[in-house]
Amino acid sequence: MLARRLPSILPDITFNEALEVTKIHSVAGLLSENNPFVLTRPFRSPHHTVTMASLVGGGRNPKPGEISLAHHGVLFLDELTEFNRNILELLRGPLEDKCVTISRLNMAVTYPCNFIFMASMNPCPCGYYGSSDRNCSCSQEQIKKYMNKVSGPLLDRIDLHIEVTSVRYKELDNLQKAESSEKIRERVNKARKIQLKRYEKYSIFSNSELTPKLLEKYCKLEANCKKILENAFEKLGLSARAYGRILKVARTIADLDESEKIKVNHLAEAIQYRSLDRKYWGKI
Repeated sequence: MLARRLPSILPDITFNEALEVTKIHSVAGLLSENNPFVLTRPFRSPHHTVTMASLVGGGRNPKPGEISLAHHGVLFLDELTEFNRNILELLRGPLEDKCVTISRLNMAVTYPCNFIFMASMNPCPCGYYGSSDRNCSCSQEQIKKYMNKVSGPLLDRIDLHIEVTSVRYKELDNLQKAESSEKIRERVNKARKIQLKRYEKYSIFSNSELTPKLLEKYCKLEANCKKILENAFEKLGLSARAYGRILKVARTIADLDESEKIKVNHLAEAIQYRSLDRKYWGKI
């Protein structure tokens, strides 16, 4: 449910983005007379039985796969550990390069695939490993085998790791209305406008596209923030890739807060989103 709500709070799709998405869907043969133009950000959620060609693209006449059909939108993999590990490893390159090249004997086709990757999984086969409410019935070997279906390098390419605990009855019975998607999207669009203005000279559109050089320029940290990041880097055993992603996420949190500088609370929140894999994968 959370995954399917994500497109409703994403920034409005621009004309150029819609044009790119429409071209890809046209090549895939997914357009119709009633819907000749894609006007919303795509949401793709393939089943865990998906083949390599269906996910990444391929075939006799190479067609775009799910990762390209999710271009400028969301690719959601539910029950991540049910997917073939070899297929999941194919995502590592496209997540970095934002494009995928399919080679055949006499041709090579490159499709764009700049998407938000979102996945969900249980912490163990029974679903209660790490729970404070119920005891896990799985052996350590079962948990290790289950967790190892998702590799560290793939986890390292995911910016946010969120733990969703079971919902209490009082929360279900609560009649108080939560913040609507429209309100959240207003804040997201405002943050996107800040980023568009900031990077107008560099032909990039968001913090996720920052190069190492631009990262130094726009994600400067004050002394107290540097100390916090240094401690987190050493205690959590973060990689160089995770370091860059933390800074980009912190910059985005600051933009949502309409803050010119990255403050301690922005950085602390970004670091928190990198600790979940250490909580679970670090124990096995």
